[in-house]
Amino acid sequence: MKTRITELLNIEHPIIQGGMHYVGFAELAAAVSEAGGLGTITALTQPNPDMLSEEITKCKKLTKKPIAVNLTFLPSLATPDYPRYIEAIIDGGVKIVETAGRNPEKYVPQLKDAEVKIIHKCTSVRHALKAQKIGLDAISIDGFECGGHPGEDDIPNMILIPRAAEELQIPIIASGGMADGRSLVAALSLGADGINMGTRMMVTKESPAHQNVKEAILRATELDTALIMRNLKNTERVLKNSAVDHVLKIEKEKGSNLSFEDIANEVVGVYPKVMIDGNSDSGAWSCGMVAGLIRDIPTVEELIKRTMSEASSIIKSRLNQF
Repeated sequence: MKTRITELLNIEHPIIQGGMHYVGFAELAAAVSEAGGLGTITALTQPNPDMLSEEITKCKKLTKKPIAVNLTFLPSLATPDYPRYIEAIIDGGVKIVETAGRNPEKYVPQLKDAEVKIIHKCTSVRHALKAQKIGLDAISIDGFECGGHPGEDDIPNMILIPRAAEELQIPIIASGGMADGRSLVAALSLGADGINMGTRMMVTKESPAHQNVKEAILRATELDTALIMRNLKNTERVLKNSAVDHVLKIEKEKGSNLSFEDIANEVVGVYPKVMIDGNSDSGAWSCGMVAGLIRDIPTVEELIKRTMSEASSIIKSRLNQF
């Protein structure tokens, strides 16, 4: 299946693994790329740029196919050394970067000079248009159903993708709610050129997420996520658990007087405890509504092959009935 995304990124299938904190390690990224998709290492999971360099080297020993690095620009009391992270990406020979969070414009010339393709993760058409204006190569657009940060507009992908397709000239990757061949065909029909799988990729054999995390997602339905930090204009979709219940209780009590410090214990530094130690109730962690469509733990290769087979079958049989 050739699309603008497969051509731009030199990959076989229009399937990209999302950049996920304490999930986007070399082993998962390499498995996705080896299966014909695009695997993604999460830069800020690595404590420093030198360790990112080591992770890139490890990944490149596992696959010779294209890989990406996700680099998220977030407000922080201790700002990461973004220039050195970018140097690690460039020196490691990575030719695809997914940026997220704040506007990456100040770093674009450095990446472009190194012939790096830049995909920016957006949650609105206005942000996507800005990404196009500053010369980025593609956008990944997150609908309201996505895990993590869906923005503050609450627009689902059935509306957001075709709106983006109406406005943009650069390729579009659909993110949020992507689980299988049905998702891929729907996204292509709406105007996207490929899909980004986050939560679905967490529940694969190569995913480093703890087995407790995978089983929590398998048990979940589409009703088992919650939105936190709405009052702080930093909305995050997470899987419901006891820690999330506590956050929601505090948010309800505090209302407009809520401060980040009120809920910091449940949202700061929780990912190692959840993803590595397997204490899935120790804090709030990102998960999409797509959990309701996840019912097994395949290998990455099985997942991608199945997705492409389902998509082909839908296109050839169901769509041809009309």
